[in-house]
Amino acid sequence: MQYVLALPNGEQIPYQLERRARRTIGMKITVDGLIVHAPLRIRHADLEALLRSKARWITTKLKARQAAVVPEFEWRDGAELQLLGQPLTLRITSSARNSSPKLEGNMLKLAAANIHDHAMISRKVIQWLQKEARMDFARRMPIFAARLGEPTPSLFLSNAKTRWGSCNSRREVRLNWRLIQAPPALINYVIAHELAHLREMNHSARFWAVVAKLYPDYPAAEQALKACSQQLYRLG
Repeated sequence: MQYVLALPNGEQIPYQLERRARRTIGMKITVDGLIVHAPLRIRHADLEALLRSKARWITTKLKARQAAVVPEFEWRDGAELQLLGQPLTLRITSSARNSSPKLEGNMLKLAAANIHDHAMISRKVIQWLQKEARMDFARRMPIFAARLGEPTPSLFLSNAKTRWGSCNSRREVRLNWRLIQAPPALINYVIAHELAHLREMNHSARFWAVVAKLYPDYPAAEQALKACSQQLYRLG
């Protein structure tokens, strides 16, 4: 079964739980993330308490696995980006001065005084993606807030490296700008997940019932997001 471990610092770690006839708890990091093998009779609260005590080890191993599996993004002409789940080719041309990226069909065009200035290129492309993310998320949030019968909360962009979103008691929702690369259905799921916290500031059964109301097929979306997370986190 799939669960999400909530850490005191606000991070969330998805994990797969497999109960077996054994006496100890085992953990392993795979391409699919954290897998936990636990005794049949251990209480879930006790299990998660132990996982939290191993949080540093888990997050270190997950990041190492991610770095080993996904190559670093190359900011070069012809590099493949993603926008709303669709491929986007980066086209860099030489120019007397730098320009802001412009979207033309399935190409993102950028003029640069130095086509090998990867720091400048990455900065301008990421700024463009962040602008697109803010506009896109701002259009989606009122739709899900209305379904929930809640006023639209304040929206902020996040640059977190292991978390797609958060919602606090001040009704502030933070969404990771890298989500703009994902298919719309996955963006909708993350927004539904975070807005559900307006009703339940936890991950109890009541919380997941609210998520199901907003996004009935959330288990499939959660799995799909986990499957593409390493690719989406390559930028920035």
